[in-house]
Amino acid sequence: MTVPRDPAAPDTGRRRRWITRIAVPALIVLFAVELYLGWPSLTSALGQLKAPSPGWLAAAVIAELAAMGTYARMQHTLLRSAGLRVPLYRNVALAYAAHSLNETLPGGPAFSTSFNYQQLRRFGATPAVASWTIALSGILSTTALAVVTAAGALVSDGSPHWYSLAGLAAVIVLLVAGVRRVSANPAIADRPARAALARINRLRNRPAAHGLDAVRGFVAQLGAARLTPGRGLAAALFAVLNWGLDAVCLWMCVRAVSDEPINATQLLLAFCAGMAAGTITVVPGGLGIIDSALILGLMAGGISASTAIAAVVLYRIISFGFIIGVGWISWLIMRRRHRRYLEATVPA
Repeated sequence: MTVPRDPAAPDTGRRRRWITRIAVPALIVLFAVELYLGWPSLTSALGQLKAPSPGWLAAAVIAELAAMGTYARMQHTLLRSAGLRVPLYRNVALAYAAHSLNETLPGGPAFSTSFNYQQLRRFGATPAVASWTIALSGILSTTALAVVTAAGALVSDGSPHWYSLAGLAAVIVLLVAGVRRVSANPAIADRPARAALARINRLRNRPAAHGLDAVRGFVAQLGAARLTPGRGLAAALFAVLNWGLDAVCLWMCVRAVSDEPINATQLLLAFCAGMAAGTITVVPGGLGIIDSALILGLMAGGISASTAIAAVVLYRIISFGFIIGVGWISWLIMRRRHRRYLEATVPA
């Protein structure tokens, strides 16, 4: 039986078509502008690229695909700890799509986080579990990069910043412990929530308890997030493997373009320096920033300039160009499937 649609309800189909007509051309224009601005640097860099060894090139691509897979497995593990049985391939598609949004759009992290949240909600996660999963994924990934950096500095007889690593680890422990305690006894959060809402509502000229029920509902939803030590360790291991396999891809790219000896420790430190540099730039994908840091780091490790440039160009073609392309295809497929689902469920 078809339920008649309320004439006063918004025409969601028409709105989606309007957004499509605006969003898709806007994305095409954005990519065209980015390509135009980056074309001189791109052609100059490609001129330094040597014909790579097919075997090492294939291995580098496999390593990068495995790196993306481990990130998806990390988020998949966190969702399983909240009782969500989501097929792994859906997490993999989400990882690629969210990564592409993050790397190619201005303000990408905001778009990526919003998209991640929407998809997790469609997976069946409550608002609290979706927020918890996204927050913990980010913290785990940041901590994992710090672990890889500290390991590289330790092996090279450097002095790793253990206080930073310890601080990140403490944040994870406190976050997980706090969620577990609040989920076991939601009343703990009631008093602080009342006090915070009272101050906010005073500024908004609202009743002191306005929004308290929503906060209580959010806290109650956190009860589903029960990260056991085993799953927590597995998620942390996947986060470390994500960065480790990405570094392996860079190493294989060096091997693909040259037979020069490689100091693995110096390469790891160059990789970590490049990734750290990418976190402090607003340029989409860290273009120019990550590349320069990687090239300088490899040269500091004893690799010639021509080899360093060729290896980094090849690495960025794989880790940026290829992965981003797969990610946008994943985004389009996910968007089309959701549109078909809406067309099949929403009455005409």
